[in-house]
Amino acid sequence: MARESLLREPPVTERGKRTWEALIAAARTVFERDGYLDARLTDITAEAKCSAGTFYTYFAGKEEIFAAVLARAQEDMLHPGMPHVDADDDPVAIVEASNRAYFAAYRRNARLMGLLEQVANVDAEFRQVRQNRGDAFIRRNARSIAALQKRGLADQTLDPQLASRALSSMVSRLGFWHFVLEPEESADPARFEELVATATRLWANALRLPQRD
Repeated sequence: MARESLLREPPVTERGKRTWEALIAAARTVFERDGYLDARLTDITAEAKCSAGTFYTYFAGKEEIFAAVLARAQEDMLHPGMPHVDADDDPVAIVEASNRAYFAAYRRNARLMGLLEQVANVDAEFRQVRQNRGDAFIRRNARSIAALQKRGLADQTLDPQLASRALSSMVSRLGFWHFVLEPEESADPARFEELVATATRLWANALRLPQRD
């Protein structure tokens, strides 16, 4: 999710790692509170309780630390900690578990997803960041679709990559609409369940998965 040229290797010392982690956590707090454009490095260092000199030991500036914060969010969203579902379980249950985990991760990172959308509209490199995030999501789901086809459970006529692009884009925009544009509504547990159920039914119908009773 973050720009490759801006991502440095983490420090090797324990003290360096702690400082690096503290700066990323502080930056996330400031970005989510103030937005990207209004966030100041002095606010980040104050939140992290470190000096400007310490900040520049680890990051070149605001763009670089924002990229690091986004990288953390991407890791959470691509590997959100799904509930255990056996590979040979009901395919709809697998899709539902994946959608539930993704939407829960989107909810945790909604403020950052909104900021990425804003910054990507004015910064071509962060536009690529957004594209990279989407591509990673599409590749993961394409593998899942191909696995279901291999088991004879999904429509064999579909190209897994193209089907994933269509369905992943739908789910991503649903997440943006629900958690970024309508955050008050997203706090309702019933609406969250409706979101998961709707996305799952659309996936199941599109892939022609065997439906549960």
